Amino acid sequence: MKKKKLSIITLGCSKNLVDSEDIATRIHSKYDVAFEDNGDADIVLLNTCGFILDAKQESIDTIMEYIRLKNEGAIERLFVFGCLVERYKKELEADIPEVDEFFGVNDLPTILDRLDADYPDLKVPVQEPRMLSTPKHTAYIKIAEGCDRYCAFCAIPYIRGRYVSRPMEDIVGEVTRLADSGTREFNIIAQDLSCYGKDLYNEYRLPELIEAMAAVENVKWIRLHYTYPNNFPLRTLDIMRDNPKVCKYLDIPLQHISDRVLTKMRRGHGKAETMELLKKIRETVPGIALRTSLLVGFPGETENAFEELVEFVKETKFDRLGVFTYSEEEGTYSAQHYADRISKKKKQERADRIMSIQQKISLKLNTEKIGQKFEILIDRHEGNYWVGRTQYDSPEVDCEVLVLKSDAPGFHVGGFYNVVIDNAEEFDLYARPVA
Repeated sequence: MKKKKLSIITLGCSKNLVDSEDIATRIHSKYDVAFEDNGDADIVLLNTCGFILDAKQESIDTIMEYIRLKNEGAIERLFVFGCLVERYKKELEADIPEVDEFFGVNDLPTILDRLDADYPDLKVPVQEPRMLSTPKHTAYIKIAEGCDRYCAFCAIPYIRGRYVSRPMEDIVGEVTRLADSGTREFNIIAQDLSCYGKDLYNEYRLPELIEAMAAVENVKWIRLHYTYPNNFPLRTLDIMRDNPKVCKYLDIPLQHISDRVLTKMRRGHGKAETMELLKKIRETVPGIALRTSLLVGFPGETENAFEELVEFVKETKFDRLGVFTYSEEEGTYSAQHYADRISKKKKQERADRIMSIQQKISLKLNTEKIGQKFEILIDRHEGNYWVGRTQYDSPEVDCEVLVLKSDAPGFHVGGFYNVVIDNAEEFDLYARPVA
């Protein structure tokens, strides 16, 4: 009998993406599964984001678009799940009855039951390579769920719950299966990598996990995302410096640098600790690429506090940087205790100023790469170019390297090649092959 076509549409972060891929892996024997909408799906699973205001609005807009398609008879059933539903399930059920069913983040077993999955128990690892929505050569590996930090602005602990590490053997098993099936790049994610293992082993075990992953045959690159500054596992830096499989790249969201703002954010670290950690990172791993995220417009962020952040960005010269504007999220500490008095316009002006500074920094850092040799991984081809990345760049969010197809007829997607940089822009590099 012909399988029904099922599309899984994912909004939000890479952690959501892994959830969608896990569901697909557990149901693919029963359905013709796609991670995009090709216009021919019988069933749509929509994985929503509820992190900040803009993400919530995107989720609502997408739900309404699929309601329209359902009303027109283009799809038979619509299931909506994920973070937005976890926060607002009752309201969504009341306001949008056209959705067949809503599921929170803890309701994934119910989704699997509705879809008659082969592997309905999420606690039992699937003993086959995970279906990937990314190109085959790269994958995200989620090593933990939830968060124990309770930063004043963040709703994640209320959505995803307390921090729960995955057993190390489960993670290494997943990496092994993917590596055996052709995956070479592994981007390690969690809400907080730094805390990995504390709940399971009564000690922080990120360094041991990275070593175990690097020991897997056919693993080429391992990249670390979302390391929290507090309790940062410093031995990870030694591994990064000494093990060629561990990319010299670190995503460490700092949010701010003003002591007063950091205290109000309930971050648990201040300016002095932050500066000392950044110094230690760069001394231990020369040439490391640092990515951070900043939050502007937080309640109580004075002009002086913002200017302190501006000077910090100028002096630190992050390789990669993203900026969010503060939005009041229901249930968080800041929503309950602080008045949001900074205008939306002022917040955006501050974000734009930071990004303008970062654009100049990025151009300078990229220009300094001209004439240097790098190994790149080819992600795709567009027009006349192969598009790849160095170990210093994460998929989707960082700099890309463009190589003319006519200069590299032997390249293929998923391959690793040596190139020399010929030209540079703010967020792109241009290169040609070398031996």
